[in-house]
Amino acid sequence: MPETLSTQIEALKEKPINELQKQYKELFKGEAITALQATYLQRKIVYKLQELGRGGLSVKAKQRLEELIQEYEPINNKALRPDKPAINQSASVKDRRLPIPGTIITKKYKGTSYQIKVLEKGFEYNGKIYKSLTAVAKEMSGAHWNGYLFFNL
Repeated sequence: MPETLSTQIEALKEKPINELQKQYKELFKGEAITALQATYLQRKIVYKLQELGRGGLSVKAKQRLEELIQEYEPINNKALRPDKPAINQSASVKDRRLPIPGTIITKKYKGTSYQIKVLEKGFEYNGKIYKSLTAVAKEMSGAHWNGYLFFNL
């Protein structure tokens, strides 16, 4: 009697890492294993099992997903991230702790939830542009804070 999809998925929880790696190699035919964590392998295997058992995304869904990526993803969107900086602009090194522009940082402070939008150069809070997270934190709290610590970045 063939195993059902749900029993196959449940069985993954008990498998040791070497068996998960073996199953991953079988399902993804030659794709290199990029992680050695059991949870990651389990998730990838579960997705592939579901895709094989129930079918993957439709062609229409894949096309729409590609359209959304091209339109809204800042990393690949040329309009949001031009290849070359302007003539008078130097290519600045962005702090790795910051999320990509367009991201909304949510901070709960003294029972109130605040939202700050990350911009290419600065941050928008309450309709006003700030040069640093520290300035936003000072505006919100009234005290001097390290912006990265205040927003847990």
